[in-house]
Amino acid sequence: MDAAFGEALVALLPNLRRYALSLTRRPDQADDLVQQTVERAIAGAASFDSVQRLEPWLFRIMRNGFIDQTRRRRSAGVQLDVHDMPEALPTDPGPALEARLMLRSVEAAMATLPTEQREILHLVCVEEMSYAETARILDIPLGTVMSRLSRARLALSERLGIR
Repeated sequence: MDAAFGEALVALLPNLRRYALSLTRRPDQADDLVQQTVERAIAGAASFDSVQRLEPWLFRIMRNGFIDQTRRRRSAGVQLDVHDMPEALPTDPGPALEARLMLRSVEAAMATLPTEQREILHLVCVEEMSYAETARILDIPLGTVMSRLSRARLALSERLGIR
């Protein structure tokens, strides 16, 4: 692994964590997924095509790792986590409170979307991936990205009462 690869990897850690949170919806699992992704990326650095962008390659590694974790968890049976508690409502008045409430509403609404729609929304709208990059990450046709994104945006707006 060369220094430029390492620096680029470190610079993308916040993006990886955001994507991991969108996949796992739990900070502890997201951190584990980011660590696993970085380990796999470093181990497979020689296979990275430096002509391509690093971010979609890392997101693909993360998504595959998440799928592996999900399969393992399903076979492990039911597990309960004592850390699953709702956060207290912030007490800040004014715009900050309104923004937090809207963000929580959007997060809650996104959490109810099917995985395919949630992934598309996160990659395109939060991570600002292009449709082509999203298609490569998810290994689906470009037209499927566009149709899923359209359906996801409609479903999200309905859940938020915007439509």
